[in-house]
Amino acid sequence: MVTEQRPRLSRGQILDAAVARADRDGIEAVTMRSVATDLGVEAMSLYHHVANKAELLDGMVEVVLDAINAAVGPVTANSPAEWKPVLRSRILTARGVLLTHPWAPALIGSRSPMTLSIIAYFDSIIGLLRLGGFSYDLTHHAMHALGSRALGFTQELFQPMSEEHEREGAATLATMADRFPNIAGMLAEDPGHDDQSATLGWCDDQSEFEFGLDLVLDGLERLRS
Repeated sequence: MVTEQRPRLSRGQILDAAVARADRDGIEAVTMRSVATDLGVEAMSLYHHVANKAELLDGMVEVVLDAINAAVGPVTANSPAEWKPVLRSRILTARGVLLTHPWAPALIGSRSPMTLSIIAYFDSIIGLLRLGGFSYDLTHHAMHALGSRALGFTQELFQPMSEEHEREGAATLATMADRFPNIAGMLAEDPGHDDQSATLGWCDDQSEFEFGLDLVLDGLERLRS
């Protein structure tokens, strides 16, 4: 009697399964046990490829960064004058990848491993700025000004709130309009953030991201000139 052999497990399969689990249920749902269940194996089988959960999370970041590098690869500049539109396009392309993995920005920010993938990504941005005529000194300042925005997301001032808490907070501020007229006025003019597909954090929709990105790029262009 021939026993059917299960296909050999690989590190790539494990990381892809972990990313799929996070996409579906959130990063909190990713454990060695849950990933093993998704793969139809025992949890101990994973430890031959990833030493622990920390290594699993680092690997998930690598999967996302590799996807970003693959996506932005075709977005290239052919002349110095193209540095700005191409950089803008590359950043928004990276953001498009992150929008399919909404858990990734927080994980990238907390793990921040200096891997070959992230080094390659930032090296390409530096090369693009240099092509556009930026000195190394101004390029250094530009990278600091862009910060996490270079990867397609921004670190928010406040932690994200649930929809219920956000509604409660808005109602509380409405009762204090006389005391805090500037905040109340701004909220009254706010059209809201209905497009959840363009959100990577609290009060961080696509138009706001692009607004901030354009401010930085326009300022860099003036400094370069």
